[in-house]
Amino acid sequence: MDKAEKREFVTDLNGAFQNAGSVVVAHYAGITVAQMNDLRTKMRAAGGTVKVAKNRLAKIALQGTESEAMQGLFVGQTLIAYSEDPITAPKVASDFAKGNDKLVILGGTMGKTSLDAEGVKALATLPSLDELRGRLVGMIQTPATRIASVVNAPAGQLARVFGAYARKDEAA
Repeated sequence: MDKAEKREFVTDLNGAFQNAGSVVVAHYAGITVAQMNDLRTKMRAAGGTVKVAKNRLAKIALQGTESEAMQGLFVGQTLIAYSEDPITAPKVASDFAKGNDKLVILGGTMGKTSLDAEGVKALATLPSLDELRGRLVGMIQTPATRIASVVNAPAGQLARVFGAYARKDEAA
């Protein structure tokens, strides 16, 4: 990379760090190209991004962002996974690390909060924003259906009573 490309890369990465809901840093030594492409595909499908960056450039890109505290994680062969949804990047990275022991999660950040490896794994166990929205809608709809069934029950009972009297009158 020449200086202009490096400058553009650092600018893009800085913007990504500022807009990210969470950032995960991991070692990837020993991962094959096919496995790395698989990780990138899974992350992209979930709404996140995986980048491999030189540690020096990543540290420069971190300056002035909320994630600046994680500069110490950039040692050795590191990759960066980030997403706007705070749960997506940790979830995909943790799931991939379970199936591939060569991806070692070092830590990350969620906003101003620094996370160690256990913090990232704990964040991965939480439901995503879309799952929470679905649960909330379900919780809101459930009382409405119960109210409708309670309101309709007396009307149904009345209809059955009237029907029984009508059959009784017809038989008589």
